[in-house]
Amino acid sequence: MNNKVLVEISARHVHLTDEHLEVLFGEGHQLHNLKELSQPGQYATEERVTLKGPKGEMSRVIVLGPTRPATQVEISATDARALGVKADVRMSGDIANTGGMTLVGPAGSIELNEGVIVAKRHIHLSDEDAKQFELEDQEVVNVKIETEQRSLIFDDVVVRVNPNFRAAMHIDTDEGNAAGIAGSTQGIIIKK
Repeated sequence: MNNKVLVEISARHVHLTDEHLEVLFGEGHQLHNLKELSQPGQYATEERVTLKGPKGEMSRVIVLGPTRPATQVEISATDARALGVKADVRMSGDIANTGGMTLVGPAGSIELNEGVIVAKRHIHLSDEDAKQFELEDQEVVNVKIETEQRSLIFDDVVVRVNPNFRAAMHIDTDEGNAAGIAGSTQGIIIKK
């Protein structure tokens, strides 16, 4: 069985609701698709925002499309410290009782009371991929990354199965740096 999976670094980004999109970019604004991402239907946009926290700000942070039911900011733990904000490690969409921050766009700003997370490392698999890898939704695995100088094994990687997913593991920039990855690589799934 082939147990290799694409590993991609997911840099800091923002998902917006329709309402927040209009506050930040103006009434009736629509996202402009810049580039398709590995997960079907997901794309990088031309839109950028500034993240503001008590200790600092980060400008030109990319907005991903399409819009979502809840606004969510995904940053690394290093980013959270630099901004001075609370960012729990959570699965995407699990934002209840998480930290907040200010988002600034060209037309306005919003104060988020919650929605700032460090995305928990995870693997996206379609139903067919899950059968091939002999994995189930919410199963926890290890993934070995082999690089020239910083090979490591990521523990506690959550498998997410959905018919619309394409096989890919997502890690943040801190995790990518720890493994010496630039861009993307292949990882070896190790069942527990």
